[in-house]
Amino acid sequence: MSASPRPLVLHVIHHLVIGGMENGLVNLINHMPASRYGHAIACIEDFSSFRDRIKNPEVEVFALHRSRIGVWPLRRALYQLCRRLKPAIVHTRNLSGLDALLPARLAGVPSRVHGEHGWDMSDLHGTHRRPTLLRKLHSPLIDRYVAVSRNLETYLHERVGIRPERIRQIYNGVDTRRFEPRDRRSAMQLPESFRRGDAVVVGTVGRLQPVKDQATLVRAFAALAQRHPELADRARLLIVGDGPEKAELMRLAASLELGDRVHFTGPLEDVPAALSALDLFVLPSLNEGISNTILEAMASGLPVLASGVGGNVELIEEGVTGRLFQAGDGDALTAMIAGYLAEPRLRSLHGQAARARARDRFSLDSMVNQYAELYDTLH
Repeated sequence: MSASPRPLVLHVIHHLVIGGMENGLVNLINHMPASRYGHAIACIEDFSSFRDRIKNPEVEVFALHRSRIGVWPLRRALYQLCRRLKPAIVHTRNLSGLDALLPARLAGVPSRVHGEHGWDMSDLHGTHRRPTLLRKLHSPLIDRYVAVSRNLETYLHERVGIRPERIRQIYNGVDTRRFEPRDRRSAMQLPESFRRGDAVVVGTVGRLQPVKDQATLVRAFAALAQRHPELADRARLLIVGDGPEKAELMRLAASLELGDRVHFTGPLEDVPAALSALDLFVLPSLNEGISNTILEAMASGLPVLASGVGGNVELIEEGVTGRLFQAGDGDALTAMIAGYLAEPRLRSLHGQAARARARDRFSLDSMVNQYAELYDTLH
C-alpha cells in the first residue's frame, strides 16, 4: 500500500459478498471523505465481485480463507497483515471478526473497534452460551463497540456485560439519492403477467437463506387465493436474490400452484431497479440487526411489512410507514397484504411517510459522520 498521511482503518469481516452488513461497509468507505481516513478490508474467508462496488482503487481487499488454512494460521496471517499495513484502527464485525483482535493487539495496533450487526440461525436470539462467552473473553481487547440497533446495544450490555459507555449505537444509513421513488416497473424486465396495468407487485429483496424466512411470505401470498380471491387475481409476488434456499422456495411456490403469479429473479445487482418494480415490500425475517433492505425500500417510497423482531421495530412506524407482524405468522401477513392490495391510497400514504422517515432519520451522511467521529476519538 502506498504511503499516506491519513490514518488507516482495517475492516475485518467474514465475507465481502452481497449482503446488508457488507453493503453498509462499502457505503461507509465510498462516502467517508478520502482525506479523512484510508481503508483496507480483511476477509476471514473470501470476497466476490461485490468488492468492485468500492470506488477507490487504493482500497485493498485481502482474502484469508480460514476454513481452508485453519484458525491459528489465520491469526498469524492477520498479525502479519497488521504489522505490514500498520493501521491506526482495526474495526471487526460480528463473531468471526473476533479472531482479528488478539493479532491486532500483539501487532501494536493502537485501537480496536468491534461491531455487532445482527443474527443468524446458529444463535437466532443471542442466547447460546459459547458465542456469548467468546464475546466476553474478547472484551478486554476492544476499545469501543458499535451496535447497529438499540436491540443489539441492549444485548451487549445485558447479556455480554459491556458497560454502556463503551458502546456506541449507530444506525445504518441509506443513500436517499440512489434509492428514491421511481416510475414503477420501468427499469426491469418482468414477465408479462407482472406488466398488467392493474397488477400490484408484492416483493422482497435479499439473500435467500433460512434466517430471512421467505417461505412464510410465499405461503402468505398463496393464501390470498383462498381468503381474498377478489384481490388475488391482480397480485404478483417478486422474489429478488439468490442463496441456499432458492431451490426449496421455488419448489414451495410450485406446490402451492402460484404459476405465473410469482417470479424469482435470481441474483440482481441493480437493487434500486428491483425496488422500483414493487408496490409493497415485505421482510419476514426471524431476526434482524438493522435491515438495509428495509431502509432502501423506505427510501424508495414503499410501504413496508416486516416481522417485529430485532431492529425492525426501530425502523418501521406502525400504521404510518408500514405494519409489523409476529415472525412466522403467515395468517397475519396475508391479512396485511390484503389490506394494502385493497387500499391504493394507503400504499401511497405509507410509502410517502416511509420515504420521509428514511430521509430524516436514517441518512447515509449521518451514519458516515458518526463513524468518523468515533474513529476520531480513538487515534
